[in-house]
Amino acid sequence: MISWRKHYKKGLIAIGLLLSTGASVYAQGDPKKGQELFKANCTACHALDKKVVGPALGGVVEKVKKDGQDVDWLHKWISNNEKLRASGDAYANKIYEENGKVAMQVFEGKLSDQDIDDILEYTTNPPKEEPAADATATEGADVNSTAAIEAQKAQQLNSKIVIAALIAIAGLLFWLLVKIRQLVKLQQTPELSDLNSTRVVSYSALYEKYSYVGKGLVGLLALFAVYGVWNWLMWVGVYKGYAPEQPIYFSHKIHAGENKIDCQLCHSGAKYGKVSEIPSLNVCMNCHRSISEYKGKYIEPGKDREFYTGEIKKIYQHVGWDEDKQAYTGKTEPVEWTRIHNMPDFVYFNHSQHVVAGEQAIINSFNAKQKDAANKIDVVCKACHGKIDTMNVVQMANNFTMGWCIECHRTTEVDMNNGYNKEYFKNLHDKLKKQYGEGSKITVDAIGGLECGKCHY
Repeated sequence: MISWRKHYKKGLIAIGLLLSTGASVYAQGDPKKGQELFKANCTACHALDKKVVGPALGGVVEKVKKDGQDVDWLHKWISNNEKLRASGDAYANKIYEENGKVAMQVFEGKLSDQDIDDILEYTTNPPKEEPAADATATEGADVNSTAAIEAQKAQQLNSKIVIAALIAIAGLLFWLLVKIRQLVKLQQTPELSDLNSTRVVSYSALYEKYSYVGKGLVGLLALFAVYGVWNWLMWVGVYKGYAPEQPIYFSHKIHAGENKIDCQLCHSGAKYGKVSEIPSLNVCMNCHRSISEYKGKYIEPGKDREFYTGEIKKIYQHVGWDEDKQAYTGKTEPVEWTRIHNMPDFVYFNHSQHVVAGEQAIINSFNAKQKDAANKIDVVCKACHGKIDTMNVVQMANNFTMGWCIECHRTTEVDMNNGYNKEYFKNLHDKLKKQYGEGSKITVDAIGGLECGKCHY
């Protein structure tokens, strides 16, 4: 009897240890490390609190346990779901069917067992958000508060200036009234009457007396008028600084600046075609299918995260995306973007020619003109379009006049080492070396950059 009780107690202890070990497998992970792994590997298809491409993963361990599975099953599923489904696992194939037969990425060899434990711990006990967002918001609020104080000071200063100007005008008017009164009194004296009889009293007589002065003034005014009209005509179609409001707010500072997205990911035509193209909303949905709300650190003064999230929802509305069902409805609305950069019809400009053949040459030429290192560029696009990665609202950064283009052609050296130039213009380069001498600086105007037919056809 004593022996039975002794073994019974040992058995209970063993079972307790086994259960406690099995229950705490996923709890041995590091939630903070799991959060990093989750963001790096899972956020393209999953979120904790809602379905994206795949199901919501918040509390996934408990959900799986309720369905009769354990943490080991989750390890197998995350590591290689294809192998698990191929083995005939009924629960794995059920999950696959319920999520539209969208195959999950295989992480075998990429995530260790400890990595998976960390991720599962994060889905079970996600760490509280650090107050970085609040700090950012506070910083934004401080900026707004400071801006408001500065604006108030400026307004008070403007008010003082206006009051001082009104007092000055009132003083001037009073002085004029006094002088007019003196003139009226003076006009009543006999001496002034005798003097007035000898003066010119009509405009015609005055013009005859000083006709040469009048003709000179008329001629001068005519010259000013002609110059004014000519100067006005020269600036027709020049819209430097033009920054229209768009139907969907798109911050290049967030996308190209903060997130370092390459220009050509969206404007793919710049490298392979004449125009750079405005990307379709399908390009936007490549990312925003899974990014449905803004969680970035950068917030433009005067805006908040809800504003940016609302603009993402506009994309869904125009493209016809049902966020809850994670499917397209087929109901689309075209976006009427306002074009900013638009060459006249009589001007030929090829983006690919500049991006492919002239990329490094244009960057080198632009940077050579900059005295301040902060103004130098690293991407050829910035030479014409300005530092787009710092713009919340895109604006026209240069004049884009004919003279502006010609000046660039006169100062930009041809890149003889460019693979494209070597392939297609080898004979021309050999000719130029003989003509200008080995090692001479050969600029774009030497290869036809100033010929009218290159740009006007």
